[in-house]
Amino acid sequence: MAIPTSVTLDTPRKSGLLKRLISAVVLLPVFLLIVIKAPGWMFNTLVVVASAAALWELVRLFEQAGRPVDRGLALVAGVAVTASFATARLVDPFALPVFSLLIAVVAVLAAPVWRGTPDVARSANTLLAITYIGWLLGFGILLHHTSALGDELLLYVVGVTWIGETAAYVVGSTMGRHKLAPAISPKKSVEGAVAQLVASVATGAAVGAWLLPTCGAGVWLGGGALLGVVGQFGDLAESAIKRSAGTKDTGALIPGHGGVLDRIDSLLFNLPAFYYFSRLAGCA
Repeated sequence: MAIPTSVTLDTPRKSGLLKRLISAVVLLPVFLLIVIKAPGWMFNTLVVVASAAALWELVRLFEQAGRPVDRGLALVAGVAVTASFATARLVDPFALPVFSLLIAVVAVLAAPVWRGTPDVARSANTLLAITYIGWLLGFGILLHHTSALGDELLLYVVGVTWIGETAAYVVGSTMGRHKLAPAISPKKSVEGAVAQLVASVATGAAVGAWLLPTCGAGVWLGGGALLGVVGQFGDLAESAIKRSAGTKDTGALIPGHGGVLDRIDSLLFNLPAFYYFSRLAGCA
């Protein structure tokens, strides 16, 4: 009786990995073309659309869990904050983004006045959506546009993040025995976390030597280690939100990955982290 049980457990894992691989094969070439060949406005549009989709998923998750949130304000303000990063080439990189975020915060905090209902929880959830997705995802545009190595830096972050996540998924689902954070994400394991860190450092060295040869091995390895650690906190942060709302995925748009937010959760932390790391390391 033990053999059928083993097969039953392994089949969903193999199916999930196959779906992930198929999605990657379909979406990766499109992403690379937009980053490398397409004009800047097309990449900006991609990031803004991803922001809108992720915001919609998060707002819907809140609503389904019975959490109060200003849907329209979260979507409009969050997308506006992300889009404001596109002005990085024209003025000071943070001039309009900070102003947009300030306006969004004031609008959210003032909303109870015109609504006539003092609902702090609604304001808090709305601000969470705007800052968590709208603000953090904007760093993708900033990283891409404020350096001569913008294409290379962005591809480095995405490549290291996604390969690290894949390593964590494969090792965690096949050899994971020790729970990493059972109260937040029961399926994540210490073995998977270690695999992600090792894969991130190795990928950082390989991709860095290819895309960022002038930055040096310290940046390649340090960047890989940074992304391998910070990305896991990004993943766990989203898991905590989903866990508190009693759901597994934020959507089902991307087969094998869930929703858009499920796909970019690590990037939401890794993009700003690597933006500042590359600046401090003098590689941007």
